[in-house]
Amino acid sequence: HTAMAAQMSDAHRRFLQVLMSHGIMEGSEARKLHRRCCEINKVHYAHDKLDDFITTINIQLQPLFMQIRKGMSEGDGRAHYALVNLAETEITKMASDYAENELELFRKTMDLIILSENGFASSTDILNLADQLKTKKMKKKEAEQVLKIFVEDKWLSERNGEYTLHTRCIMEMEQYILSTYQDTARKCNICHSLAIQSQVCETCGIGMHLPCVGKYFKAQTEPRCPHCNDFWHHEIPVIIKTREQKRASFLAL
Repeated sequence: HTAMAAQMSDAHRRFLQVLMSHGIMEGSEARKLHRRCCEINKVHYAHDKLDDFITTINIQLQPLFMQIRKGMSEGDGRAHYALVNLAETEITKMASDYAENELELFRKTMDLIILSENGFASSTDILNLADQLKTKKMKKKEAEQVLKIFVEDKWLSERNGEYTLHTRCIMEMEQYILSTYQDTARKCNICHSLAIQSQVCETCGIGMHLPCVGKYFKAQTEPRCPHCNDFWHHEIPVIIKTREQKRASFLAL
């Protein structure tokens, strides 16, 4: 239990500072940063102790209502670490950064994304909402600019004119989304965390993250729903492991 009560060192402080400036980091980056912080500050480095290292920081962050959380990217299943604010709901946190009508546009975009089949909303559909805002209507050009800012600030991510929630946004907003969209927000049947981009069983309606679908059906010739056993009608995503992930799973052996 000594590791749990370990004191914050300069290595921990540096790690936290860098993560704060990024907001979110991919697992491989966080592992590199962990190593670098330990080396620079001449602190003992153990490659398999990143989570303990983070726990030490989290204990110090508790009174500040902040926490470093580990989550996964819905697109490729990679681990990410994000600094999350527990004191305010993210919508109140956003309220200090954005105008009322920008927030309304974000909420409406979130509605579209969560109510969609696949976890995406098209820019056309989002921009059509801009002149229906109750707080203050927006011109299309203005709305395009606001969407760009939401992407820069890691609330949304965009691919070919389609928008979804950024990994950081999902990690930070999971509880808010599950309670706000009780009837529509889905939890992944495999990993039980919120699934925005997902495949949904046509028979019983359960959803699964794409990376979870890929892993679950990897060895099955005839994929069947884990819940109702009916045939899974979607194309199974192929999970391509990065060199970093291969190395990590090799190290974990």
